[in-house]
Amino acid sequence: MKTLATLEPLTTRLLEIQRINSAASILSWDQETYMPAGGGEARAEQIAVLQGIAHQKLVAPDVQSLLSQWVDPATGQAADKAGDTWDEPSRSLLRETWRDFIRAKKLPSDFVVKLSRECSLAQQVWTEARTQNKFAMFLPNLRTVLELKREEAHYLGYHDSPYNALLDVYEPGATIAGLQPVFAALKARLVPLLKRITESRVQIDDSILHHSYDQTRQLEFGRLVLTAMGYDFEHGRLDLSAHPFTSSFHPTDVRVTTRVHEHELQSCLFSCIHEGGHGLYDQGLDQQYFGTPLGDSVSLGIHESQSRLWENCVGRSRSFWRFFYPVLQHTFHDQLRGVDVEQFYAAINRVKPSLIRVEADELTYNLHIMLRFEIEQDLIEGKIQAEDLPAIWNQKTEEYLGIVPPTDAEGALQDVHWSFGSFGYFPTYTLGNLYSVQFFEQAKREIPHLEEEIATGQLMGLRRWLEQKIHRWGRMFTPAHLAERVTGSTIDPEPFLQYVEKKYGELYQL
Repeated sequence: MKTLATLEPLTTRLLEIQRINSAASILSWDQETYMPAGGGEARAEQIAVLQGIAHQKLVAPDVQSLLSQWVDPATGQAADKAGDTWDEPSRSLLRETWRDFIRAKKLPSDFVVKLSRECSLAQQVWTEARTQNKFAMFLPNLRTVLELKREEAHYLGYHDSPYNALLDVYEPGATIAGLQPVFAALKARLVPLLKRITESRVQIDDSILHHSYDQTRQLEFGRLVLTAMGYDFEHGRLDLSAHPFTSSFHPTDVRVTTRVHEHELQSCLFSCIHEGGHGLYDQGLDQQYFGTPLGDSVSLGIHESQSRLWENCVGRSRSFWRFFYPVLQHTFHDQLRGVDVEQFYAAINRVKPSLIRVEADELTYNLHIMLRFEIEQDLIEGKIQAEDLPAIWNQKTEEYLGIVPPTDAEGALQDVHWSFGSFGYFPTYTLGNLYSVQFFEQAKREIPHLEEEIATGQLMGLRRWLEQKIHRWGRMFTPAHLAERVTGSTIDPEPFLQYVEKKYGELYQL
């Protein structure tokens, strides 16, 4: 049987490419954290050059020659020849490398460089436009990026919609046709549930979350929780950025960011937990496979499941706050001394349609994703144009959430994703919500007394379970296969719907 040793000429090349991509990612991380404002144009060129080199190396003739020895080009699967067979890691590595190679081969190198440059520039303009609440400032960059992403879809090829080509980059195998029934099932139950909650006689007061909270102490508490989750600060960092994100350059160098608002306690608290979930996934990848697909996360939906599992299933649970609330109360004694844990639990789980996606409650969060899913499909398909975005955004926000953004900074400019070309990314957030509950329910079945462990501040049992079941496999399995291995089922909206109906039915006495 053939093993990974046979593939050493290929894995050596892949490692070189990964190191170039990691260098580009470090420059991107710095761009969002410490780079001086005037460095933007030079930084865009630096990142574009590195990504262009990485692309050229991936599509080089020697890589194609190596792959052609071992992969059946008709199926993209490892080819068994002369009675030889491949072990499972080798089969998976060849399958996923072929997928990456074929996709990269379709994109001209000069196009890759141009797209990288324009996205880097657009991201910097977006930051300033959001700060100044000036959509017109960002519009020329958005038009450019949008046109390039339409061009990318045509290079890649697609069935039914160019949007499918972009969606497949983030969630392999996903299509509009496959996602629409999932979103329809959610909408059919979430919208009536939201109506019952808004009409409930129970009114939750969350004003305690909006007192004045020292920003340094908020960050210190965030670090404390991240440490308890198992996030390794010897191989990670916590920094500030305009939009919280996680960057991984190697399992030994994984960095998370947050943002802090004096009068928004939830913002720093839950973005630390959320990004920490991403960080644990990246730190939990198997180092021996670094540089190959087996050392990379399987999909954005699975990645998001890890952040949402920690943020919601753990971080918004009673069990979690039985241990951590006294610590938070001690940290902010003056603000929280008269507030008991049940009041705090209710406040952080208050359901209220809101403008900002990353600060939305877990019930209305999926409605934020639905409107973005619809908008970006129409943008890519050319049914709407970039200049139409603010008006359509406001219209759909009112339709889904019953509120209208008073400013573009709270509306069409709130998310960073489209500035760096991530069209097709947003649906993975909802997939992550669904996967998160499936995984957490399975963890409760397999870890005796898990919720009791969480209630005593012991989070490492869950962290180890996730690493063994999900993180360490990288792209060994497809997203659907991985979910089935872990839970016995592919993605299923029902566990999530039952979870929110039970939790919020109790909280609002429905």
